[in-house]
Amino acid sequence: MKILVIEDQPAELKLAQDVLQAAGHEVNGASTADEAYDLIASDRPEVILLDLYMPGTDGLTLVRQLKGAPETADIHIVTMTSYTETFSRTATLAAGSAAYLLKPLNTRTLSDDLQAAVASKQAPPLP
Repeated sequence: MKILVIEDQPAELKLAQDVLQAAGHEVNGASTADEAYDLIASDRPEVILLDLYMPGTDGLTLVRQLKGAPETADIHIVTMTSYTETFSRTATLAAGSAAYLLKPLNTRTLSDDLQAAVASKQAPPLP
């Protein structure tokens, strides 16, 4: 799969990219919504793995924007957060996210979690 990871923490971005590349995926990374829009326009991903808590445009707003635009509405978005008080699973899924993962991510199951979200368009079971 072609995956775009959007994560503002450099170490977490690199970890997710490395894990997904090792699983055989083509992976790009962005640390802001603006960078993400540029990458989506130039190298459209099948799946976006999106951190919800970011400076500037937060992930929930980005989900709504992407799902509201005809040219990006069909991209599968999997959100991730450690801020469950700020970004609820219900609100994120209602905005159009295919799945909601809790941080820290399980690096052993991350690729399978993304594939399951794309296949079912529903959230995989939480650990």
